[in-house]
Amino acid sequence: MPSEPNQSRREAAHQPIEKDPRICLEQRLAELDIPFTTHEHQPVFTVAESEELHRKISGAHTKNLFLKDAKGKLFLVVASHETEVALKQLHKKVGAARFSFGKADLLQEVLGVTPGSVTAFAVMNDTDGQVQVVLDQSLMNSEIINAHPLKNNATTSIARNDLLRFLVAHQHDPTILDLTFDASAGATHS
Repeated sequence: MPSEPNQSRREAAHQPIEKDPRICLEQRLAELDIPFTTHEHQPVFTVAESEELHRKISGAHTKNLFLKDAKGKLFLVVASHETEVALKQLHKKVGAARFSFGKADLLQEVLGVTPGSVTAFAVMNDTDGQVQVVLDQSLMNSEIINAHPLKNNATTSIARNDLLRFLVAHQHDPTILDLTFDASAGATHS
């Protein structure tokens, strides 16, 4: 006997709907009345892989570090792609215990992204406010900031002040610091 025609629709209605993270981000930006432009491209995982994009897309481009300090506090450092971040010294500037990179499973759990897709926009997934956001002062000198829209196969351009507004709207009031260091003083992350 054939099943009732609407049965599959009813069953589907009770299934969790998994939304594309980028669509969720774009909806959130629209809710906040924040204009943005998204540029499609091949997935990129490192700053070096994205150099060609930097020439094509105007504005400052980001590199993002998901860090955990020795006391278990989590940090998202959002720097200009040109800034050399001295990891061995960064914890002192931030006022934290020594840093290590956060593990991929913790990144997914807290920010909802995978390595290579880390972005300031991911704070929208940190509803418990576990992550302290640190922004590079040199990044804040640019009018337009470019970041992954939760996936590394696109770049979203947003005005600096709108990025700040987005962070604050998600209860992540960022700390803005000069992240530049004397390169001879310790190891850097380029």
